[in-house]
Amino acid sequence: MELHDVWFVLIAVLWIGYFFLEGFDFGVGVLTKLLARDRAERRVLINTIGPVWDGNEVWLITAGAATFAAFPEWYATLFSGFYLPLLVILLCLIVRGVAFEYRVKRPEERWQRNWERAIFWASLIPAFLWGVAFANIVRGVKINQHFDYVGGLGDLLNPYALLGGLVTLTLFTFHGAVFVALKTVGDIRVRSRKLGLWVGLVTAVLAFVFLLWTQVDSGNDRSLVAMVVAVVALVAALVANRAGREGWSFAFSGVTVVAAVSMFFLSLFPDVMPSSLNADWNLTVANASSSPYTLKIMTWCAVIALPIVLLYQGWTYWVFRKRIGTQHIAPEAGH
Repeated sequence: MELHDVWFVLIAVLWIGYFFLEGFDFGVGVLTKLLARDRAERRVLINTIGPVWDGNEVWLITAGAATFAAFPEWYATLFSGFYLPLLVILLCLIVRGVAFEYRVKRPEERWQRNWERAIFWASLIPAFLWGVAFANIVRGVKINQHFDYVGGLGDLLNPYALLGGLVTLTLFTFHGAVFVALKTVGDIRVRSRKLGLWVGLVTAVLAFVFLLWTQVDSGNDRSLVAMVVAVVALVAALVANRAGREGWSFAFSGVTVVAAVSMFFLSLFPDVMPSSLNADWNLTVANASSSPYTLKIMTWCAVIALPIVLLYQGWTYWVFRKRIGTQHIAPEAGH
C-alpha cells in the first residue's frame, strides 16, 4: 500500500472519529429544544457534553490539517468550491463554543435563553450541512481539467445532497438522544429514550433510502458491506433503545455512524473528489497527494501523536462517566 493510500485511510478515520463524537453532541444541542422542558433540563443536557465537546472538535481540526498537508489539491478544491457552506459551519462552531462559555457569565433568564437558542441553531445547521457536503463529494461536483470547482451554490443543493443533510441531522439527533439516556437519570432519561425511538424510526427510513441511492450510484462491494452494517446496527440500536439498554443502544448508534461514514470513503476510493464533468478530471489519491517525503514525515508524527490524543480523550470520558439529573444542579448554579 502506497503512503497516499495510507493517508486516505487515516483521514477517513479522523472524519469517522469526528462524526462519531461530535455527532452526539450536535444531537444534544438539537435536543435542548426538542427534549428539555425547562431551564434546569437544558442545563442538564448541556452539562452532559460540557466536559467533552471541545475535545470532540479536535478531530475536525486534525482532519482538516491532515487533508491540507497530505492532499493539498483536494483541500484547495474542496475549500474553494464549498466555501460558503464550510464558512457557515465554521461560524456556527465559533458561535456554539462562545455560547457554551458565555451562557453562564450572567444570571439573567433572557441572557441564558438567548445563548441556549444559539447552541440549538449552531448544532442543527452544521449537522445538516455536513451531510450536504459529504453527499456532494461522493456524488461528484463540477471540477474542470485544472481541478477547479466551476459550479455554483445551487449545484450543491441537489435532492441527493439535501437528503444526505437530513440523514446526518436525524442520525446525529438520534445518536444524541441515546447519549442523553445513557448519561442522565430520572424523567429526562425516560423521555430521551421515547424521543430517540421516534427520531430513530425517521432516521431509519431516510438513511435506508440515502444509502441505497449512494450504493446504486457510486457503490462497490466494499461499500455494500458498510451499508449492510449501518442498516443492521441502526435497527439494533432501536431495539436496544426500546428495551432500555442504553449502553448497547449507544454502541450500535455509534456503529451506524461509523459504517455510514465509512461507506462514503469506500465509495470514493481511489478518488478523493470526483468530477461530474469528466472522469479524467477526478481528484484521486495519486494526483492530489503531497510528495512521498512529506507523507513519510507526517506518518511518523501521526504514529507519535495519535496514541497520546486517544489516551487523553479516553481518560476524559472515563472521569466524567457518571449520570446526572436535575437534582445534581443547584438552583443558584450557573452551569
